[in-house]
Amino acid sequence: MSKSEARCHRSEQDLQHVVPSRVKELLYKEEVFKLVGFCMEIQRELGKGHDEIIYKDALIVELSRAGIPFLRDRNYEITYKGAILPHYYYADFVVWDKILFEAKAVEKLSDSHIKQVLNYLAASKLRLGLLVNFGGDSLEWKRVVL
Repeated sequence: MSKSEARCHRSEQDLQHVVPSRVKELLYKEEVFKLVGFCMEIQRELGKGHDEIIYKDALIVELSRAGIPFLRDRNYEITYKGAILPHYYYADFVVWDKILFEAKAVEKLSDSHIKQVLNYLAASKLRLGLLVNFGGDSLEWKRVVL
């Protein structure tokens, strides 16, 4: 093997170690794709301007028809210095026992919405939250990973 071939071969080996750590597969990619598809359908059918609860009700229809397991208004205890606090976090949905779904019907998502999902993820011990806003001109969604 010549020096240039050795350099080329070494570069390919180096890339094999670098690329997988940089380009990670998205967590629950197919599941999120399905959920966002349902949300797009809901947005297309209902449009904007409804209360948040209407979009959540429509999502129940979509999830139920697809046979996808979910819990609605899942509560999570919060502990402080070993004491369980009297108030809970209530996640809109937990889908497939692994994705926390939080719906909004606001003009635009804000950092406080993302922080809310991060808090819910920490309390739930789940890794992925899907934050979806039905209130804008088009559907807005964010993957939130803890």
